[in-house]
Amino acid sequence: MNPVAMRFFLLLTGASLALSGCNRTDDYDTGPERRGTAVAVMEMEPRDMSRRVMVSAPVEPRVHIRLASRTTGTVHRLHKEEGDRVEQGDVLAELDMSEQRAEMARAEAEEERARLDYERMVELRERRAVSLAEYQQALANLRVAESERDLWRTRVDFGRIVAPQDTVVTRRHIELGEAVQQHDTLFELAAIDELVVRPGLPEVDVAHLVPGQLASVRLDALPEQLFTGTVRRIFPAADTGSRLVTVEVALPGDADARGVRPGYLARVQIDVDARADVLALPTPSVGADDEGSYVYMVEDDRLVRRSVTIGINRGGWTEITDGLQPGEVVLASNPIDMREGQQVRIVGHRD
Repeated sequence: MNPVAMRFFLLLTGASLALSGCNRTDDYDTGPERRGTAVAVMEMEPRDMSRRVMVSAPVEPRVHIRLASRTTGTVHRLHKEEGDRVEQGDVLAELDMSEQRAEMARAEAEEERARLDYERMVELRERRAVSLAEYQQALANLRVAESERDLWRTRVDFGRIVAPQDTVVTRRHIELGEAVQQHDTLFELAAIDELVVRPGLPEVDVAHLVPGQLASVRLDALPEQLFTGTVRRIFPAADTGSRLVTVEVALPGDADARGVRPGYLARVQIDVDARADVLALPTPSVGADDEGSYVYMVEDDRLVRRSVTIGINRGGWTEITDGLQPGEVVLASNPIDMREGQQVRIVGHRD
């Protein structure tokens, strides 16, 4: 080869080597194993996995009294009507007790005469002027007269219809001059300051409830207000027809002042299996094999297997009862195609 040809060959070879060097890439940047598999992770933090149910029922007064007549008579006076607040001992109405009053006056007179006879017998007995039998007979006559007097006083008192406790008159079933019979309902009273809702729940839900538990209550009539109720009591038996157990939820004491009235429809939301502040993962991110349940932790851009104990599955999430702590970073996707020690790079976080 002549010198000119040799020189041209060397120039072509150098250019080719230079171009080859420019087109090389770093294996660390392009190799999928060296760069790491793209994964999404999540940081463990407590969440609420409680199971909630929504039930509806009307608002009721906790105390509802049907005040019945204790005697027969005619309505003589009316003192209260619907909507009136009454205190214990207030007279709501009076029946005509003229005949009973006359009998009471006669009984009181008989009691006075028997008392005088007895006092005279006491004096005579002290002077031994009468026998013991005569003295005992006078004492017995006095006691009979006192009993008769008390009987007619009670019958006269039956004519006064009295409030047994502080309540509100919700219904009045009588009018002035109306004749009533014994046991007829005259008034209905309610303790408006103690309002409750009594929905029925299935037995599988009631098993998780306890008195004192809180419930959220909304009313169709007052949609802008949220009331915090309290489970006051759980009835001891299920209804034989519906198989539902009645649960009494007490509304707050100011419900009446906030516009709640008996008969309003209430919608009660209540936790029947409270599980607040538990650790949980998306169900697909928890693997299982012959060794048990496991997840993959992300530590220094590599996967580390961690055995866990699982609890309930609810709403696409699995409760972790043991094996994880708040703040730890866990693989948030299905671990079936992953392996211990695999290099990864985090491309997203799941809440």
